[in-house]
Amino acid sequence: MSEFVTLNGHRFFLRTWGDAKNPPLLLLHGFPEYSGAWDEVATRLSDRFYCIAPDQRGYGQSYSPTDVAAYRIEHLVSDLVALIDHIGGPIDVVGHDWGAAAAYALTMARPDLLRKLVVMNGPHPVPFQRALIEDADQIAASQYILWLQRAGSEQVLAADNFAKLREMFVGPMNMSWLNGARLKEYLAAWRDAAGLQAMINWYRATGLYVPKLGAQIDPPPPFDAGAMRISVPHLLIWGTDDTALLPSSYAGMDALCDAFTLHKISGADHWLHHQKPDQVAALIREFI
Repeated sequence: MSEFVTLNGHRFFLRTWGDAKNPPLLLLHGFPEYSGAWDEVATRLSDRFYCIAPDQRGYGQSYSPTDVAAYRIEHLVSDLVALIDHIGGPIDVVGHDWGAAAAYALTMARPDLLRKLVVMNGPHPVPFQRALIEDADQIAASQYILWLQRAGSEQVLAADNFAKLREMFVGPMNMSWLNGARLKEYLAAWRDAAGLQAMINWYRATGLYVPKLGAQIDPPPPFDAGAMRISVPHLLIWGTDDTALLPSSYAGMDALCDAFTLHKISGADHWLHHQKPDQVAALIREFI
């Protein structure tokens, strides 16, 4: 099912699976996905949970401001706080990619709104920023971020029916799941260059420091790890073949959490929720 809701005065699109009487489970997508990206996992969990996936700010059918500053992390967290108030909390939260970044920020700011946190191939800012300074391989793997932040990147990626956007992911990782009817749904969600610009603005608004490859590294002041501690029980599910986010991007997470569990999935990469939905759903079910 689907519906539109008003959060902080703005219109957001929600997709839901399961009985509303079941415990709610909030599912947060990343780039370049949308709420429908959760269909395989949510369908497998809908017997036990009421799964709720929004098109996040700038994505799909939700509120898409043009100002880059509107995508700063405090605004993304404000959207989620308002959504949980609408649903009724505390709630269990699952995040992937940029959805993981939003979920981590929400957990740091409002741990009272969460029961448990599940993250899939998405980095906490402390180890990720460390990796972006100390790990040459992660620096190289993250150069796409600098390219996306450039003016006009959305026009390049949207040209020829989003050929370059699809090409970004096909080479290094298994994208066999993105075809047929599902590809048509993604193309409809991306819409056009303006729609893609809103999505890319998450990258433009980030406070992370990504050094240019081969350039002198001038690290910013370190994050306050104490203020970024994860106090709720936390499961990190990691597809080991991810070429965009390397193991250094989550190294040391156990020291940042009160209760941390790591589960690696071999034979899966960044898109593990599409490649291994049975295993991902089973891990979420068991943990929550």
